[in-house]
Amino acid sequence: MNVRFTLICTITAVMTLLAGCSMAPVKHTALARSDFGYTKEYIRWLARKEMSKDDVTGLSIALVDDQQVVWAEGFGMADREKQVPATPETIYRVGSISKLFTATTAMQLSEQGKLDIDKPLQTYLPEFSIKRRFPDSPPITPRTLMTHHSGLPSDHLKGMWTNQPESYAKLLGYLRDEYAVLPPNTVFSYSNLGVTLLGLAEERVAGQDFASLMRSFLLEPLGMAHSSFTTGPDRSPAAARAYSKDSLVEEPGLRDVPAGGLNSTVLDLSRLIRMVFADGISNGKRIISHESLSEMLRPQNGSVALDLNFHIGLGWMLSGLGQIDIKNAGPVAHHSGATLFHRCTLVMLPEQKLGVVVISNSSTSTQVVNKLAAETLKLALEAKTGITQPERVKRNDGENTIPESVFKSYEGRYATSAGLVPVTMKSGYLLAEVNGTPLRLVPGADGLLSLKYKLLGLFPVSLGELDDVGITRDTINEHDILKARLGGQELLIGQRITTVPIPPVMQARVGEYEIINRGNDAKMFDNIVLRIDNGLLVVEYSMPLLFEGKPSFVLEPVSDNEAVISGLGRGMGETLRAATIDGKDVILFSGYQLRKKIHD
Repeated sequence: MNVRFTLICTITAVMTLLAGCSMAPVKHTALARSDFGYTKEYIRWLARKEMSKDDVTGLSIALVDDQQVVWAEGFGMADREKQVPATPETIYRVGSISKLFTATTAMQLSEQGKLDIDKPLQTYLPEFSIKRRFPDSPPITPRTLMTHHSGLPSDHLKGMWTNQPESYAKLLGYLRDEYAVLPPNTVFSYSNLGVTLLGLAEERVAGQDFASLMRSFLLEPLGMAHSSFTTGPDRSPAAARAYSKDSLVEEPGLRDVPAGGLNSTVLDLSRLIRMVFADGISNGKRIISHESLSEMLRPQNGSVALDLNFHIGLGWMLSGLGQIDIKNAGPVAHHSGATLFHRCTLVMLPEQKLGVVVISNSSTSTQVVNKLAAETLKLALEAKTGITQPERVKRNDGENTIPESVFKSYEGRYATSAGLVPVTMKSGYLLAEVNGTPLRLVPGADGLLSLKYKLLGLFPVSLGELDDVGITRDTINEHDILKARLGGQELLIGQRITTVPIPPVMQARVGEYEIINRGNDAKMFDNIVLRIDNGLLVVEYSMPLLFEGKPSFVLEPVSDNEAVISGLGRGMGETLRAATIDGKDVILFSGYQLRKKIHD
């Protein structure tokens, strides 16, 4: 009876939701070339639908065709309390879109002979040093910073998000006590820290502070009159307020301005796209040479085996999984951006000279901005060129072609960006626990595993695009990895963990911890626990400002007082150190001091 009641409630809820949705605009079979009317009509409908579903307060979009903005519009509210609507002129925090500007200026300085992107970073920042466990590794260079292959930690978290940011030049002092993660060019590992150091190097060689450097090198020449690089959000009447789950929140300041400190509008960011389409020229002036621009859009990591067939240029991402993987239109260059509460996506098709920018002031809008950007570009591509996207080919589970011995070899525990994922053998499938959610891995006719989810363990539920993702194992450079395949794109998603002995002194540190030097920082981490899980030393914590749940990450002890986060990619390979400060035993991580809680 309980199951029947639950099923009835689920069906009723779905039907109610569908009844409340207006129908999508009807698409005519033949569209006039360069007529973007249906693109606008459909995306207007989709934007309102998706914003309502995900509690998105405000959003702006701009579509670029070569040197023209052919459509720009705002949806919802930039400031709900004052009833200010979002418009194409609304100013948002655009997060990591900033990195495109930092990389472009690196190439401008290279053209001037002031910065060689293949020389060691220490050439321009002599004070830079960081500990390494791999003495024969090549040097960190501006090129490896722009491609996120420097091997540096992803962030220095202490002081990164705070209402009173200090100068990021102080990072040079903090890093002397930290460890690099990997030798350069081992694997793609996104690093805000690396791009911030690149911005500092640019300051040094140009003799200007970063904000004025960006203004004189890019913002003013491009005509981006409403854009600026600052530690905090724009406070002018044209600026958007920030929202989280439909509640007004305050966007904190950011220390790492070169990595994420840009305030801008969709119209201003469209000027960057138009400059690329004009081969480096804007407003009749050359901003960057043809050679430099071509190098930025050239895949840089073809020889990095662990990157599989993921490609990145200098600043620009050149591969994507899912909707962003637009077919039959040449390279897709893109970047996304996120602060704690704003989201942004910029995507362009250089060969077709089409681009789109979507920005939102809501932390719940990640999927919305990505979907709107991709769907806008696909429809605009069809309108301009007649090129349509191939029908989505669903993977056919079919008859299992994976031998039982191979199937069973997937069992184990994997370090992923979502935390520790144990994979265990069941009858006819593997069970993967992803942050508390049970997912089935079912063998298919193509020799890959499919992800399956059952609501309440009974009712199959679609996982959207994940339904067509195939998962397989591989061994590359002695790393036993899991990789995902969708269409022709492959991405590394996890590394198998091997159990290593936990020194007794490490075992004695198990317990609950609190950060004792948080200061004015945003509360990024909470509920920190160090524990032992089936022979593995594990740290778990919540990140209440970013997502729900409490992921666990495995620590690999390398000495009595140091342990490394297991895995490959962002946040992995970073070091936790035990120390005594002012007579108190603490664990040091990314500038924070963690002290064990004492319970009565």
